[in-house]
Amino acid sequence: MTFVRPQVLLAAAVLAGGLSSAQTLVKFSDPKLPFSVSLPKGWLGADFGDGTKGVSLVSAKAPPATLMRLLFVDKAGGKPTPETEFKKFEAGIKGTGAAVKQTASRTVNYGGLSGVERSYTLVHPKGQLKMRVWYGVGARNLYSFQLTDAPARFAQASATFDKVLASLKFK
Repeated sequence: MTFVRPQVLLAAAVLAGGLSSAQTLVKFSDPKLPFSVSLPKGWLGADFGDGTKGVSLVSAKAPPATLMRLLFVDKAGGKPTPETEFKKFEAGIKGTGAAVKQTASRTVNYGGLSGVERSYTLVHPKGQLKMRVWYGVGARNLYSFQLTDAPARFAQASATFDKVLASLKFK
């Protein structure tokens, strides 16, 4: 049930880039989503052709751009845990030849659902990226919320991600 294929992370490496300093959020709801959320105004939807369900967006049409993903998958009778999902996630990154280092881990609630969030530094041939990844297990779905950006802009991108996640409401 791993959400981000390593090829998407490498695409994110090419996309990693900037944000405007004051970020306005706009409410977003889609009947196909098991949640509603407010997203950064002016950001663009992104389709990576990886078959994931949810919302993927970038801060700009052309590189550099920050990548944010709010994804979900039906548990289909499975019993996923954040720990098993992180193991698969980290193995997928290593499988691309990139090095991944976990820099933080915490239990946190978003939209009333408890999960585990980890921060990472990724080193790949084109440079370095920072990520935040949260896995939460709901009654029907496994959720994965992710932020990827270049180290120089990560703190600002992370502050925007915090605002987005604070607006999250599960249906």
